[in-house]
Amino acid sequence: MLEVRNLSKSFGGLQAVSDVSLDVPEGSIVGLLGPNGAGKTTCFTMIAGFTKPNAGSVTFEGKDITGLPPHQICARGMIRTFQIVQPFAGLTVQENIAVGAYLHHHERQEAMALARDVGKRLGMGNMLDRPASSLTIAGRKRLELARALATGAKLLLLDEVMAGLIPSEINEIVGIIRQIREEGHTFLMIEHVMQAVMSLAETAYVLNQGKLIAHGPPRDLVKDASVVEAYLGHGAAARLQDEHHA
Repeated sequence: MLEVRNLSKSFGGLQAVSDVSLDVPEGSIVGLLGPNGAGKTTCFTMIAGFTKPNAGSVTFEGKDITGLPPHQICARGMIRTFQIVQPFAGLTVQENIAVGAYLHHHERQEAMALARDVGKRLGMGNMLDRPASSLTIAGRKRLELARALATGAKLLLLDEVMAGLIPSEINEIVGIIRQIREEGHTFLMIEHVMQAVMSLAETAYVLNQGKLIAHGPPRDLVKDASVVEAYLGHGAAARLQDEHHA
C-alpha cells in the first residue's frame, strides 16, 4: 500500500534522514522505532506531505505522491496524527471529529452524523457533547484518532499515540487500534512504548541518526545488538550479554 524509497532530508548541514526505504502492506501494522532525534518524525512529515524530501520517493496505492501537499494526500486516503494533540477547544468533541468528516461530507448534518458514528465506534459516545477542552490526555488521543478516521483515511500514520498514557490507557488504545485494523485500515506508527509495539506490529523499522539500522519482527529487534546500542549507547549490548551470563 505504501512504498517509501531512498528518502533523504537535510536541514542546512544536518542530515536528518538518509536513504530510508520501507514498505507498509495493506492491512498491516508497521512500527517505526528509534531513539529521540533518530529522524522518525522527519520521515513522517515527508511521507504525509508536510516537508518535501531532498531525494527519494513516496508511493501510495501505486501512485507517486512525493511532495504533494498534505490536503491532497489526505484526500487520497492517507493521514497522520500528531504527538501533541491540539483539538479545537471551543468546539465539542463531536464537532472536532466532524472537522475530519468535512473532507468528503460537505453538509453539516452528514458530517455530524458521521462524527457521531466514528465517536461511538471509538468508545467516545458519552463524550460527544462535551467541550474538547475538557478531555484528559487519553481522551484527546482518542479524539485525534477519531478525527483522522472521519476523513475516510485507509492508512493512518500515528505519531506516538501512546505517549503520556498510563498502562491501562495504553491497553485501551491498543484495543482500539486492533479494532480499527479489523475494520480494514492500515497503520504506520512511531512509538516508544515497546509494550504497544510488541503487541501490535507485525514488523518494524529502526532508525538511528537518520539511517535505517534494522528491520524485522519487534521481538527480534529488541535482541539486535545495533538496536540495543542505538537506545542505550555504545557497548551496551556487550554489557547486557555479560550480565546475562554472569
